[in-house]
Amino acid sequence: MFKLLRYIKIFLITGCLLFACHASTPTEFKRPSLKVLFGSFVGEYPGIIAQEKGFFKAQGVDVELIHKRYIQLEQANFSAGKYDGMTSSLGNLIILSAINLDIQGVIVIDESTGADVVVAQPQIKTVADLKGKKLGANLGGFSELFITEMLKTNNLNSNDVNLVRLEALKIPQNLKKNFIQAGHTWEPYLSEAMKIGGNILFTSKQTPGLILDLMIFRGDVIRDRPGDIRAFVQGWLQASEYWKENVQEGNTIISKALKIPSNTISLEGISLTSLDENQNLFQFSNPNSIDKIAKVYADFFIRAGNLTRIPELKSLFNSSFLNPAS
Repeated sequence: MFKLLRYIKIFLITGCLLFACHASTPTEFKRPSLKVLFGSFVGEYPGIIAQEKGFFKAQGVDVELIHKRYIQLEQANFSAGKYDGMTSSLGNLIILSAINLDIQGVIVIDESTGADVVVAQPQIKTVADLKGKKLGANLGGFSELFITEMLKTNNLNSNDVNLVRLEALKIPQNLKKNFIQAGHTWEPYLSEAMKIGGNILFTSKQTPGLILDLMIFRGDVIRDRPGDIRAFVQGWLQASEYWKENVQEGNTIISKALKIPSNTISLEGISLTSLDENQNLFQFSNPNSIDKIAKVYADFFIRAGNLTRIPELKSLFNSSFLNPAS
């Protein structure tokens, strides 16, 4: 009986010690998903492929992709911390930096080489025909510079047309209503405009190097989660290359994820930016580097009254995440 009691006592003590050791072990919390916002331009879609093909997870990062049609309306939420990162045109990054100094672009995701278009009603045949007409564009960002460059090709300026502030997705319906006679848009909205007899006047093929899109992150996320940012960038680059090599499969993945017709998804007019191209763009000694293109936007925004000062442009770009960790 005495031996039994002693064994029970030893058992209980051992159990208590094991429980105490277990309880004293720090709880390992899983890192939260990286919340990334993207819009409806085709160059923003490689993230969908990276998610569906498991490229992000293979790099060791959980990503939550959030799709919004009105991405411009979410910029304040991004700055407030609702999202860790978001896609942005180069022009919009510069505008956003005026109110949020602590953001950086970490990768150029695409260059528009024809996908951005100014589409007009059937009776508008040339850029010159726009004089005195209503022209829709997302004013205050890259869209305004794009249409300004278009007008310059025919010795026109913004005073020669009536500019109307409109998002790209609003262009088709406003053309149909005759609220505007032309507007800046892209797919899938371009297809809607063409169905009602739209006529393409100008494309980004005529403005090489001007329209670039980036993935930007808040500074606190870059500082706190550099490994996750690097993994995200590597997964994105892998997805871009995969899509270029497997176009139909990539289109099908995106069509299913966004519930949009696959015939409105096309890489025509889009250059998904490779690692080598990114390295050249982030090389500030390069005459076509991203900081020099950014200066074109900043100077334009100053003249247009959209900015009161030019930000420190080189500080807006961080190329340290382009290469895998050694």
